[in-house]
Amino acid sequence: MRVWLFALLISSSVVNAQSYPNKPVRMIVPFAPGGASDFVGRIMQPRLSELLGQQVIVDNRAGASGNIGLDAAAKAPADGYTLFLGNIGTVAINPAVFRASLTVTPTKDFIAVTQVVDVPSALVAHPSLPANNIKELVAYAKANPGKLNYGSPGSGSQNRLEMEVLRKAENLDMVHVPYKGGAGPAMTGLIGGETQLMFVTVSSAIGHVKGGRVKLLGVSSAKRLQAAPDAPTVGESGYPALTGGSWQGVFVPAGTPKEVVERLLAAVLQTMQTQDVITRLANGGVEVVTSSPAAFSEFVAAETRKWAQVVKESNATAD
Repeated sequence: MRVWLFALLISSSVVNAQSYPNKPVRMIVPFAPGGASDFVGRIMQPRLSELLGQQVIVDNRAGASGNIGLDAAAKAPADGYTLFLGNIGTVAINPAVFRASLTVTPTKDFIAVTQVVDVPSALVAHPSLPANNIKELVAYAKANPGKLNYGSPGSGSQNRLEMEVLRKAENLDMVHVPYKGGAGPAMTGLIGGETQLMFVTVSSAIGHVKGGRVKLLGVSSAKRLQAAPDAPTVGESGYPALTGGSWQGVFVPAGTPKEVVERLLAAVLQTMQTQDVITRLANGGVEVVTSSPAAFSEFVAAETRKWAQVVKESNATAD
């Protein structure tokens, strides 16, 4: 009886995987509408829906630095009908920052399907700051210790940790001003002159840069961006350790059938190869980057180790 029941369950699982998907698919975005993750998810949505033959619904689950969405995705049924658009913060940084309270271990509780984009960071400043690039900023900060305020979406956020890397490299004395509610409030504080500079994703900053509300000192991409060709990279500015960005990728709960993962992988890769998707993302300063599940899994593990060390050295804590 037990052997028969086990065989029946296996057979049912195979049939379900072969017919996948036969109902709408939910993509959990762990941040509010208007941010970098939402920007990427909503550009992916139409083409991915078309390729899967079912509506993909973007489900914004904001709060707790992305942990609410992370938890909801990890605890969803492992059937391929819940995708998680995870990023560097939720997947690689939060496990170290929230180590005492986080109940999810991303490297164990998810299958990493593929990276989809890299969202470079921008070092932006209030127009009144007498520095137009990173080298001038460093010189000004050294000449005015303790007089510069830098904003961030929180003490344990990627944007704060990026500034810590620069601050530590040059032994800069600056005041950290954390904001609640994500990059939006921190950017509002910068525009209003409450702070003088901050790291933020290019996609969140580019509109303000073009509008003259902030100025762009540098970008964290390996090469100059189509959306901001005049902005030097951090590597050009002498800080290659800052090269990188807020990568994003598609994850599904651990235990999702292999056939379903393969179906999803094919659809996501084809989505990210669509010219309209590539162009719309590039216009927002976002670069398409894809990978195999194995390569993405290894990358996520390496990023988790890297940022755990930065969190430890900077004594970053959950706000």
